[in-house]
Amino acid sequence: MKKYIYSLLSAAAVMIGCTACADLDLNPPADASSETWFSNIEEFEFAANDLYRLDLWYWECNRAWHTDRWTDDWEQQGHGYEWSTGALMSTTGYVKTMWLNTYKAITRCNAIIANVEKQRGKLSEKQLDRFEGEARMFRACFYSYLTFLYGDIPYYTDYITIDQAYAMGREKQSEVIKNIYTDFDKAAELLPETSSGNVRVKKATAFAFKARTASWMLDYPVAAEAAKACMELGTYKLDPNFEKMFYIDTYASDEFVFMIPRSRELHNDLITMSSFLPRNNSGKSLAVPSLELFCAFLCSDGLPIDKSPLFDRQNPFRNRDPRLGYTTVEFGTEFLGFEWDPSKNKVLNVNTGKQVNNNDSQLVQTLASWTGLILKKGVTEAWLSDKKADPNAIIMRYADVLLMYAEAKIEMNEIDQSVLDAINDVRSRAYKTTRSNTSLYPAVTTTNQDELRFQLRSERRMEFAWENRRWFDLMRWRLCDIAINRPVIDLPAKAQLQKNIKSGDYYFPSDALPVIEENGLVNLQPLVDSKAKFRKTMERKFDPAKGYLLPLPLSDVTLIPGMIQNPGY
Repeated sequence: MKKYIYSLLSAAAVMIGCTACADLDLNPPADASSETWFSNIEEFEFAANDLYRLDLWYWECNRAWHTDRWTDDWEQQGHGYEWSTGALMSTTGYVKTMWLNTYKAITRCNAIIANVEKQRGKLSEKQLDRFEGEARMFRACFYSYLTFLYGDIPYYTDYITIDQAYAMGREKQSEVIKNIYTDFDKAAELLPETSSGNVRVKKATAFAFKARTASWMLDYPVAAEAAKACMELGTYKLDPNFEKMFYIDTYASDEFVFMIPRSRELHNDLITMSSFLPRNNSGKSLAVPSLELFCAFLCSDGLPIDKSPLFDRQNPFRNRDPRLGYTTVEFGTEFLGFEWDPSKNKVLNVNTGKQVNNNDSQLVQTLASWTGLILKKGVTEAWLSDKKADPNAIIMRYADVLLMYAEAKIEMNEIDQSVLDAINDVRSRAYKTTRSNTSLYPAVTTTNQDELRFQLRSERRMEFAWENRRWFDLMRWRLCDIAINRPVIDLPAKAQLQKNIKSGDYYFPSDALPVIEENGLVNLQPLVDSKAKFRKTMERKFDPAKGYLLPLPLSDVTLIPGMIQNPGY
């Protein structure tokens, strides 16, 4: 498996050296535009491998947890980002880079598709079908990101000059989506049902991404149909071990619908992880799971913490969905060689057997995690040597397909047993059991649409925490104007924290609990108003009049006649 992955990565790495420029390149690469390029299978393979490059999947792979940083799942000690503080502009770097890199990727797809047609009857039809299928699926994906982020966009499928592209203006989103669906359908016709390794896309992959695009557009009939088509093929299945699925050596999970592997051996886009590691391990613990995320995990009876009789204020990890303990480290447990307990001045160094100063407590270090939480999901001791890591860029898992299917049916109010089965398949896996063993997990049984919507949204948040899915969900559900207009709330400062620990009110005071709202959002204001005096550490800002679209890059708006900027920018 690794040999196959490294082969694909090596080919992509060579291509990166040839096409490192991130500028909008509407003409084919120099090699691809020559008379001799695309003349044999090896050259098509080389071009197809290029589409698996991390930088072409910029919105997913730009940096670790790129979009999660802007959401209510993230805390970073008062540091704000342009999008979540209302400071996003048409000159913001990632606005332009996303636009340019994605159009570069689309151009490469167009080059493959056009040249496949030229080689029909000359080269292997089976292999040409795969190349065209991959290019069409990727082109559909890339356009999906662009239209979700920017709305109406330039849309083209042929070789065109830059001047021609400028003259095109913006195609209506509704028309772009029709073309995207057509590409996904054609890709599903052309792609094989199986392929070597779990990296290359397949027929089921096209259906899965069509479902995601339709979900982004709130086109629930198409989302349900596409997700069901993916499910019926049986290509993917849930990994029985949720926790280990995210470790860097898990390349072969049958749950990965699409992922791009990183490689330390090939120096392929290593990520600096010091900000996410504990201070006891010489990390910085600057970016950590938020209190809102912590409170969003349901109790083991399937109820939110403000309604469940099982919730234990003194032991808030007890009787919770297991994914809480897989996502962030449980208090009092060992993690990376140290006891994790932010309420203590000293903790056990497991390797030496001695008590040491607890640099992961605000009682000792002001810059220790402001929530008392630290990331666990996917973290291994391999991160510690040089504080760099090569985690897989997991862009879609089969759990997402199941939950997209359930959501679409819920929103259409076509609620049947298949909806409950899809949700319960995902939930029961977290409890290391199967759907039928309802005594071992809190199965969803309600058929009430509002109740199911809450369960579905809670399930997504627990399942995909810190996987770059939360921002997309907040955007498409139109919840940003609530979630992102609330301040970041953290544990109180040192003096008050000491009082709370002494009185037994360290994490959840006896006089208050957060409110878990019907929309699934968490309101922490009761903790601020309580005797524990939790503190507001940063204001977030979101303008619904403009914020549900990104601005177009200023350079293109300036240079392209008729390219009108999105409202409010």
